Amino acid sequence: MTHAIPKAPLILGLSGLIPFIWGALSHASPDVMTWGASWVGAGLLGAAVQTIYGAVILSFMSGVLWGFATKAQGVTATACYVMSVLPALWVFYVMSSGVDPKISYLMAGFAGLFILDAIFYQLGLTPRWWLHLRGLLTTIVLLCLSVS
Repeated sequence: MTHAIPKAPLILGLSGLIPFIWGALSHASPDVMTWGASWVGAGLLGAAVQTIYGAVILSFMSGVLWGFATKAQGVTATACYVMSVLPALWVFYVMSSGVDPKISYLMAGFAGLFILDAIFYQLGLTPRWWLHLRGLLTTIVLLCLSVS
């Protein structure tokens, strides 16, 4: 009964943090911001890259939860399918409405996603290591977003 995170999901999950880390670093350092603007453009720096990438990841995670929902039965399955679309609906609202700062709303979305991860874990729909990986990734994402 191990909760060790397999290498592939761990490496891919940590690699997926790069845009969040880059966004925080480029937001916090004027030198990195200037250097980055000349190499990748302003749209891939600071809060801009975090906002765009955060929207992509929240939408992606809706799909992951949908996959877990397929393991449930009956009323539980229905509830899980409904919960699985919440991150995508949240990001649609955040990105299409005039709410600001979008980073704060994305942070709320990632915190809410972790709650959904915990619910799916408690229902036995995820791998045993899932919550450990999601806790690690969510913590780092929230720290990076808090810089911006």
